[in-house]
Amino acid sequence: MSDALPPIALPKVLEDPGLVRRLVEANGPYYPVQRYFKNDAQYRANTGHARMMIAPNFRGDWAYEAPQIDGVEPLLLHEGFRDAAKQIFGTELVRPLQVYANLTWQLPFAQGPGHTDVPAFRGVDRTEYPTQLLSVMGRSRLFEEHRVRIATAVAWFYEGEDGGFEYWPEGPDEPSQIHEGAIFNTAIVGDNDFMYHRVRPVGRRDDGLPGPMTLDTRLERIDAESWQLVEGDRVLGSPQYEDLRISVSWKANVFADAAEERLYDEHSDDLTIDEVWERFYSDLSVRGEAFDKPGDPLLDEPFTEVIGRVYMQAPELSRDTARA
Repeated sequence: MSDALPPIALPKVLEDPGLVRRLVEANGPYYPVQRYFKNDAQYRANTGHARMMIAPNFRGDWAYEAPQIDGVEPLLLHEGFRDAAKQIFGTELVRPLQVYANLTWQLPFAQGPGHTDVPAFRGVDRTEYPTQLLSVMGRSRLFEEHRVRIATAVAWFYEGEDGGFEYWPEGPDEPSQIHEGAIFNTAIVGDNDFMYHRVRPVGRRDDGLPGPMTLDTRLERIDAESWQLVEGDRVLGSPQYEDLRISVSWKANVFADAAEERLYDEHSDDLTIDEVWERFYSDLSVRGEAFDKPGDPLLDEPFTEVIGRVYMQAPELSRDTARA
């Protein structure tokens, strides 16, 4: 059984899909998505991996409440995304919030099991707090009365046959659905804060991987077709544009009614970070979990490990890592 609302597939996103390539080329360089984590404990709490693994998956932030790059408006204000979100959530109150691009070099690295996206809460969101904390808050279900519901569209702008989209609309214990193959300029709009999903395996096992990457590794454009991975002064690899799995994600806040929207806008019922910690402390005590109250919970790695272990448990999903 899933808490997520049923998703909607869009067979065509843009009349001019070349827009995405122009935006990709104009707004590099790109850095690893792991830069969202401040330390290994946050990474472990969010992903379950023992240590932070830097993979050739890069992020470009294009809009947050307003455009951050020129030319992104057709994506931020996309009517098809908004209409699908209205249908899914049963409301006319859909407010576009965010657009970002993911660029993945099609090499054989583990995509991991399915996951849900980073949630937001009134007073506590990613503008001030780490994504790891938000994820733990979401999984704990201790803050649902302050949750901001978010619609997500994921659109694909690459021609590859692998690296598609796998999702569990009926819940993580039910069969998945796969969107793969001819998915260029298509999208799936869904309730991704609750619907488990993941990138399908990419690359082939005999393709090899670049040398060790760090949070400072950058993906940058050389010319019309050529890109390179750079670590300091060293070039780790030289993909062509066609080797990049490019997806664009759109997010919008959705409100059930005007009263809920007013709470969001007027900040009259916001969580404070102190309330977040006190709710965690109280629940951990009720559960009989041993912990020391940290001086700075945001940066305290032992406490981060505790809340990650307690609240981030999820059903195990498929972990196939690469194509034959």
